[in-house]
Amino acid sequence: MSAPATGAPPAERAPGGAARAGRRVRRVRELGILLALVLLVAATTAVNPGFLSGQNVRDLLLGATLLTILAVGQSLVLITRNVDLSVGSVLGLSAFAVGTLFVSFPGLPLPLVAVAGVLVGTVCGAVNGVLVAAARVPALVVTLGTLYVFRGIDYWWASGTQVNAADMPAAFLGLGRLTVLGVPVPALVALAVVLAAGLYLGHYRSGRELYAVGSEPHAARLGGIPVDRRVFLPFVLNGALAGLAGVLYAARFGTLDATVGTGMELEVVAAAVVGGVAIFGGSGTVYGAALGALLLTTIDAALPMLRVDAFWQQAIVGLLILVAIGLDRLLAVRAARRLRGGGSHGA
Repeated sequence: MSAPATGAPPAERAPGGAARAGRRVRRVRELGILLALVLLVAATTAVNPGFLSGQNVRDLLLGATLLTILAVGQSLVLITRNVDLSVGSVLGLSAFAVGTLFVSFPGLPLPLVAVAGVLVGTVCGAVNGVLVAAARVPALVVTLGTLYVFRGIDYWWASGTQVNAADMPAAFLGLGRLTVLGVPVPALVALAVVLAAGLYLGHYRSGRELYAVGSEPHAARLGGIPVDRRVFLPFVLNGALAGLAGVLYAARFGTLDATVGTGMELEVVAAAVVGGVAIFGGSGTVYGAALGALLLTTIDAALPMLRVDAFWQQAIVGLLILVAIGLDRLLAVRAARRLRGGGSHGA
């Protein structure tokens, strides 16, 4: 007489175990980023006690705001095994659109102008999404092309001119300096974006399906997941968030021209990857991406105070990216071996 069953076979338990192991690894990585951030702040404060002054902390939060919002949007795209290199150009185009609207129609309500800026980004994201999801063109190729297309539109629109702070309403510019209990309003907006995206990925079926698409698109398609729609949506959301970042940029800095956002795309990808979002897709959280953005911003602010040469500042960021990608690859290989081992044992 055979012994009673005590649970699912190892082959059936393996995927759940691997998922739990993956969640533990992500939590450990995010705690590691938080620890590195704390150590960096502590070391900088020991050298320069003014680093944690109220004004400096507010400046640090403001500096991390745009990168955090962009990193959240980029994370949604990366999770599906894609990438968007056009976010800097989309931010610049949205910011200039906001400034131009204020110049051309001075009486427009502020919320309407803000929505228009987000819509510009949404349209740009939809263009990327259609080309990647419907036309099946690799995202790297598409977004590298639209990076220059959107930037070219911005240059054509600006025609060598710029929008100055004097051309925009004082109430709008005040949003970049407004605080609630000492916390800048743009930073609170970034926090709301992180929480909303985290809720979507963790508690909605379509959000969880993004991980399945990024892990194995062919298997996701066979499982009945609408892969093309799941790939399209993150590009649209990423574009909308880049548009929102453009609105906040205009409110904070006031002076806008066709060069706004140039080069930000690589920093955005770096923040997401350092935060534990796998460049290979299917893994990571927006909370980790936000921590990655805060860590990179703190590095930029702290290393000059520690009298570290600018070359080494860039080298440290590059090293963090290489370590993060190498760790992602190592964990993926170990997880695959664990699943194969569980499957053979169950057989």
